[in-house]
Amino acid sequence: MSLPRIIAGPHTHSLFNVPRTMVAVMVCLAPATAYGLSQFGWPAVFLFAVTLAAALAFEAAALSLGRRPVLRHLGDGSALLTGWLVAMTLPPWAPWWVGVTGAGIAILIAKHAFGGLGQNLFNPAMVARAMLLIALPVQMTTWVAPGTGLPDVATALSITFGGGTAFDAISSASTLGQLQSGLDAGTPMAELLGSLAPLRDHATGRVPGSLGETSAVLLLGGGIALVALRIITLVIPLAVLGTVYLLSAAGYLLDPAQFTPPLLQITSGGLMLCAFFIATDYVTSPVTGAGKALYGVGVGALIFVIRHWGAFPEGVAFAVLLMNACTPLIDSYIRPRIFGRTRAGKPLPLGDKA
Repeated sequence: MSLPRIIAGPHTHSLFNVPRTMVAVMVCLAPATAYGLSQFGWPAVFLFAVTLAAALAFEAAALSLGRRPVLRHLGDGSALLTGWLVAMTLPPWAPWWVGVTGAGIAILIAKHAFGGLGQNLFNPAMVARAMLLIALPVQMTTWVAPGTGLPDVATALSITFGGGTAFDAISSASTLGQLQSGLDAGTPMAELLGSLAPLRDHATGRVPGSLGETSAVLLLGGGIALVALRIITLVIPLAVLGTVYLLSAAGYLLDPAQFTPPLLQITSGGLMLCAFFIATDYVTSPVTGAGKALYGVGVGALIFVIRHWGAFPEGVAFAVLLMNACTPLIDSYIRPRIFGRTRAGKPLPLGDKA
């Protein structure tokens, strides 16, 4: 006797599976990435390509060692997106081995050491960023000004793969690094703000920084597209950006000599990339709306604290990792209500609405 077919039930259907979600995120990242590559030229293109290729190679090696279907899992796009995000956090003219090392850390240590896709406790790209920043502070904090002195292909190959000297000739400091070093040296905030690029350049990305700091406007547009596609909700981005803005505004009002204006905080560093593309990672963020809001507030508050009082000028990676560690605790205390039960898990009395 054959079992009856299940023709109806509480099934959920969605247009987006894992591969489609990964592709959609990368499509939304593409405009800001393309603009950044055009700003920094061939060295950035080569580093970006090497980092993505290394991520795929490490993913294939880990899957093969684990005796899992390599082609099927490579096709889900998760390794490609991880490599993409790692590349977005690197100085655009960093040597090739920095990208390869970052991809290896993200794929092997932060992802597969925990069991693979969906099992990792920490965001892989942020683990790579934090470990590289601690181990390679010089390579990870040396920047170039965008759009000026772009090398030809031969010179770019020498910079990325041969350690060429052109990079040293036009090195620069990021906005957050310039502010931190200036304040540490006792330079008045008004003088520091006068020496920075205008706010318009910060919004459009014409300032030194990583690919993930290129254009706040394009990253915001990509984030809004993710919301429109219903891949993410606005809860975490609004919580992150709103917290940084409010804390920066309060600090600037109380002590403008020590705190930067809130709009400069919002458009500087990797905050916009974090709010829409990193902090919203399904695996490492809470599942409930209230949990997401608490998580986002925590990320924003930690970014503000690290930027102003930490040893590093940018706090995105460390803030995300610290809140990733808090995600299981948040999910254990803020649980979704089960249909027909109270939030405490007790059955609803008869006649009450579920």
